[in-house]
Amino acid sequence: MTTIDDLPVRDELRGQSPYGAPQLDVPVRLNTNENPYPLPEPLVERIAERVREAARDLNRYPDRDAVELRTELARYLTRTTGHEVALANVWAANGSNEVIQQLLQTFGGPGRTAIGFEPSYSMHGLIARGTGTGWISGPRHDDFTIDVEAATKAIAENQPDVVFITTPNNPTGNAVPAETVLALYDAAQAAKPSMVVVDEAYVEFSHGDSLLPLIEGRPHLVVSRTMSKAFGAAGLRLGYLAAAPAVVDAVQLVRLPYHLSAVTQATALAALEHTDTLLGYVEQLKAERDRLVAELRAMGYEVTDSDANFVQFGRFADAHAVWQRILDRGVLVRDNGVPGWLRVSAGTPAENDAFLDAVRELKKEQSA
Repeated sequence: MTTIDDLPVRDELRGQSPYGAPQLDVPVRLNTNENPYPLPEPLVERIAERVREAARDLNRYPDRDAVELRTELARYLTRTTGHEVALANVWAANGSNEVIQQLLQTFGGPGRTAIGFEPSYSMHGLIARGTGTGWISGPRHDDFTIDVEAATKAIAENQPDVVFITTPNNPTGNAVPAETVLALYDAAQAAKPSMVVVDEAYVEFSHGDSLLPLIEGRPHLVVSRTMSKAFGAAGLRLGYLAAAPAVVDAVQLVRLPYHLSAVTQATALAALEHTDTLLGYVEQLKAERDRLVAELRAMGYEVTDSDANFVQFGRFADAHAVWQRILDRGVLVRDNGVPGWLRVSAGTPAENDAFLDAVRELKKEQSA
């Protein structure tokens, strides 16, 4: 029987594993940073209306430039960040992963490199490999903040074509200060110049402000976003970026024709009509996240400061064994491979109670 090893797969893909988290049938799933709240019924009805309208023209290709959607995304960004964003500054794709892929297809590729500061979002490195872009793992401090001095040195020495900065960082949850981003941006411009991509997938959950205003006057800075988290629309697969118009023009050189379906565009537009309601759920999740941090620390666990909708906690001699013992109690969290640490997504109050009960039991067993 033929296996993948028998196929003429590119060398840099051999031995790699596809991205994915365990999808197990358990009572409480807190491992993929999904928004636990179902979409409100009025929004579901509005989605149905918009999709019904779009269905009448499914014999035709969708708007390949997604003008209406990008206009509404620009309006949302302007309203929530206080920075004026126009249609020409925004591009949308099938999830922020496709946004990242298009950026690497445009600015990376064979003979070029990208750098990220790990542990961080593993898809940056995976997509880099998938586009033939060399991957460089940059340094962090022991507290998971970016080591600015070491990072700027790594940029100067390696001269990467793309620099990834994730804030709030996944899986650790900590936010990156604006001054750190500016220092790395300046270092990147001195080296190549290079593109700097700020991945803000979880920014709506942050205690601080978006770094999107930093794109003003910085043509090589890109801010990437998603509707999967704050908008509770992981199943929609809609990501977007904000940048100088020239960047938007550039990524269109590699986009597939009509890459966003009419149904995707209609659904995203409906969700944007209900922004206030959806951001209300975000406030509830922020409160639950802060409760998880406080209660885990009260139990004696180490917890990384979190600006996201998840919490990294530890430390464990054998994190995977602890992961399994939590799973045995009906709660699925994430073993991200960060030595000594696990990650839990903020769920509903009842789901978080179940998680806290499980780790409380573990703590009692350890001290018995």
